[in-house]
Amino acid sequence: MTPWFFGYGSLVNRATHNYPQAQHATLKGWRRVWVRTALRDVVFLSARPAEGHSIKGLIASVPGADWAALDLRETGYDRVDATHAVQHQAGASDIAVYQVPTDTQREGGDHHILLSYLDVVVQGFHREFGEAGAEHFFATTDGWNTSVYDDRAAPLYPRAQQLTKAERALTDRLLAQVQ
Repeated sequence: MTPWFFGYGSLVNRATHNYPQAQHATLKGWRRVWVRTALRDVVFLSARPAEGHSIKGLIASVPGADWAALDLRETGYDRVDATHAVQHQAGASDIAVYQVPTDTQREGGDHHILLSYLDVVVQGFHREFGEAGAEHFFATTDGWNTSVYDDRAAPLYPRAQQLTKAERALTDRLLAQVQ
């Protein structure tokens, strides 16, 4: 049986990966959140259980059940079973989601959101779900009181993408609404 993963951040942007059979899905009973850890000075985008909530994203298959590359990409996260929480049309029966372990999270610190990372996430949601999808990302994510570091001129995020002027403006407009 081929396993699948649910992506709710940069994995929604197909330009950042080549996992096959990616398709829309919804993770029920979860919410996105920006979290701090001791691992780095930027925040991680994570997901946490939250009854009554749901988040949109993509599921994609992991060919040959070879998780190594994806686990490496998602360093700092635990892979947890989310099979019964994901609504989809793929027929997948083994679905994982990546979550920053609560015991590695911490409060405070001078952590920030990389704008180049946020741009990639918003670009992915916009391309997959339209403007309403980008708005959904912001509305279903907690932790917007975190500062944003503008690294667009020299992106620090390793999978940074080129954005159009309209895509940058969309990120800027939606970010201004939550900060």
